[in-house]
Amino acid sequence: MMFTKGIDEMSLTHVPPRAPLRQPPMDGKAELPLLRTGVPGLDDVLGGGLPALSFNLIVGQSGSGKTTMAMQMLFANATLDAPGLFITLLGEPPLKLLRYQQRFAFFDVAAMGKTVQFLDLSEDVQSGDLEKVQQRIAQEVERVRPGLVVIDSFRGLVRSIAARDTDIAFEEFVQRLALHMTAWEVTSVLVGEHADSALRNNPVFTVADGIFSLLQDVDRNSMVRKLQVIKMRGMSAMPGLHTMRISETGVQVYPRMPSNAADVHVWSNARASTGMQALDEMMAGGIPRGDAVIIAGPAGTGKTTFVTQFVADGLRHDESCVILIFEERPETYLARARTRDVDFGAAIDAGKLRLIYVRPLDLSVDETFDEVSKAVQEIQASRVVIDSISGFELALAPTFRQDFRESLYRLVNGITGLGVTIVMTVEVIGGEIGLQFTNYGVSFLTDDIIVQRYVEIEGQLRKVLMIVKMRGSWHSRDFRIYDITADGVAIGARLREYNDIISGVPRLQSRIRLPVYAGLTDREVLVLEAIIRAPGVDAPRLATMMQLPGDALAAALERLTELGWVLMTQGEGGAQYHGLARELDA
Repeated sequence: MMFTKGIDEMSLTHVPPRAPLRQPPMDGKAELPLLRTGVPGLDDVLGGGLPALSFNLIVGQSGSGKTTMAMQMLFANATLDAPGLFITLLGEPPLKLLRYQQRFAFFDVAAMGKTVQFLDLSEDVQSGDLEKVQQRIAQEVERVRPGLVVIDSFRGLVRSIAARDTDIAFEEFVQRLALHMTAWEVTSVLVGEHADSALRNNPVFTVADGIFSLLQDVDRNSMVRKLQVIKMRGMSAMPGLHTMRISETGVQVYPRMPSNAADVHVWSNARASTGMQALDEMMAGGIPRGDAVIIAGPAGTGKTTFVTQFVADGLRHDESCVILIFEERPETYLARARTRDVDFGAAIDAGKLRLIYVRPLDLSVDETFDEVSKAVQEIQASRVVIDSISGFELALAPTFRQDFRESLYRLVNGITGLGVTIVMTVEVIGGEIGLQFTNYGVSFLTDDIIVQRYVEIEGQLRKVLMIVKMRGSWHSRDFRIYDITADGVAIGARLREYNDIISGVPRLQSRIRLPVYAGLTDREVLVLEAIIRAPGVDAPRLATMMQLPGDALAAALERLTELGWVLMTQGEGGAQYHGLARELDA
């Protein structure tokens, strides 16, 4: 049956509006009321929520979660004053639909027939009488007075009408439907598949205020659900593809760009101890709070031991910590820590430590960040450990592994945005000659880099560490030998008497020289070298340059002055310091 009446002829004005629209504020900008979608993460992607009175479209492949998402929105907004109305066209019968949807946590059986109503129009659609379909929808809207209407599935309507060669009639039907939904002050959601590209040319895509596209990205044995907001009028929706997962709670969306702008870390000169005094001295007092640190080295160099001591130090100072592991099961990880007299189990029981074990092969970056973010906020963590980046890559779905640098960037940027100090381990494969920080080319993501490596000294395989990067802070440039003992990391002497240490096969110097700064600690050496490079510097400027707390700097300056390494003079602005560099020969 042809739908021949013009748009202005058949006005369904007998459905009165629920309330007058809000008047624009005095600044001339119209206010846009928003509805919560009830889908975790989706409101963030949309920029705050679903615009009220909007005409929206959820499209995607069969099985991508369209109906579940629409049903979740319906239950989230259904009230006695503004019930939800679900209209079935040529989709599944309501009885079959409810049989499966009621298994989700968002489904409220008590709401059925009260705040949530269902209408089956499949027989009317099959008859091809679009005018009758339109009238039935109007009658039900008048009866129920809904706040949100879901129509599932309009693709069936497209096929039914196309079979009768009535494309113009369908176009008019869609335009009238969108017009009247808005006039009735109803927010509406149309659900449909778009397996063929021809559907994108359909007028419904032009009329819609919002378009959500759901897809399933299949790569070998992995499948990842994704969502894209193609269109959303009046909103600054988050661009790109966002991971989506369906569980017993329903649909959850993981925004690809976490909205934690309000929690962005504010820089300070506070330091977090590594749990190793010698390493703290090499880093001019420890890790600057809020930094991202990479500990890179080949297998067996003790990367996990380093981060274990970092976490243990935080717990000793009543800080909460989060550890994200991929390569070992939690029981094994905890048992390994106990061998070094670190009882993480007690900290977990006390709510001071959260151990997150992630090992699925279809993991997404956004899910990982969501898990870490929740843990950080729940226990107010200040330290996060990722052990390791190599394991993280293996756990990712292939679609995220293809551009691992972007995946890691998003994760690190999101976590540091929470204001925590993050330490990551990464296994370096190869690189026998020279310094190789990581195999991923992601060194630019971090503020500080600690490199571990093996060297051969006097026929023995020894472990050596060095600080190769600290953004905005002075640090030791020494190579230090270290060992992994039953008590943890033992950092030993500087390798000043060797050349070609980077090669992995150091050569003993022909003339052994005594330490350049005999009797000074690493921190005092760093302060002295800074003064030598900036003669006449005052204490406030020196503290800014080195990011050192005032008391630590004052103690170093006092000792350097007493030992004769630094000369203090009085200038117009106060005390100034000059370094007396000297080298002691044998």
